Amino acid sequence: MAFAGLKKQINKANQYVTEKMGGAEGTKLDLDFMEMERKTDVTVELVEELQAKTKEYLQPNPTARAKMAAVKEGILADCMLTYGKKLGEDSIFASALVEMGDSLKQMADVKYSLDDNIKQNFLEPLHQLQTKDLKEVMHHRKKLQGRRLDFDCKKRRQAKDDEIRSAEEKFAESLQLAQVGMYNLLENDVEQVSQLVTFAEGMLDYHSQCSEILKVLVETLNEKREEAAARPKSEFVPKTLADLNIEILGSQDGMNASPLPSPMRSPARTPMPAKQTQPCCTALYDFEPENPGELGFKENDVITLIQRVDENWFEGSLNGRTGYFPQSYVQITVPLPNN
Repeated sequence: MAFAGLKKQINKANQYVTEKMGGAEGTKLDLDFMEMERKTDVTVELVEELQAKTKEYLQPNPTARAKMAAVKEGILADCMLTYGKKLGEDSIFASALVEMGDSLKQMADVKYSLDDNIKQNFLEPLHQLQTKDLKEVMHHRKKLQGRRLDFDCKKRRQAKDDEIRSAEEKFAESLQLAQVGMYNLLENDVEQVSQLVTFAEGMLDYHSQCSEILKVLVETLNEKREEAAARPKSEFVPKTLADLNIEILGSQDGMNASPLPSPMRSPARTPMPAKQTQPCCTALYDFEPENPGELGFKENDVITLIQRVDENWFEGSLNGRTGYFPQSYVQITVPLPNN
């Protein structure tokens, strides 16, 4: 750093300490400027918070915001589609499951479209505002503060007239740049409100599409319910062992005798498992973690329950690992207290 620059930094530091510790009066700017500074500071905080909260709204993270965690429509859709197909085409209930699974898939796709829309038309402009306009304004304000301290220090020390004049000119230049930057930022309501409109329109479109999908689904399910109610029930006669050509031992009277008791396992060879008293659950399906802090497991794994996070998620432990997992993937074996 050149000697002139070093001297200037010393002057600013000296003036700052003098004002804070010695009670010296610095150059005061008007109330309008101070109000612009206040609003600019609020805008800086707003943009940072708005970006974070919008991302959490679009993609809840059970680690950072466990109470906002939710199971997406796609998981439920896959479940309904899988079992609807397993039941077979001759079942009205199975076809109804497939219809509902397809509808939930459509709603999941609409949600993904909302995510992309908000990221592109709301979050990206906010990021540009934060990294360009706000950054530039804060740079001018910081420079203004430094030049103001330098100007006041030279006046207080009664430096040479040309030094004071030079410091005054730079102070005035920074003051103008800071004022114009903050004014342009705070008067940009049209663009910023337009971004909110885009956000609201995206949400409206998302809910409208979901509403239309659900209307069609409800109509379809009502038709299938009526179809199921109108289908005549055929008389069912259970088949006997003789119908199945299974050889029957003993006399006809023996068929009416009491059946033999079920064989009991020998406690010596196959001891009964100890009753589980610690809160736990059994995995119904494999669960692959998608976010940090989630607990992965395989079907039939027994997971120790630690706490219920919300109506959809638990916290549990397995093999020394602890994390979050969705309730829909497990069956509660021993419930948590007060659950």
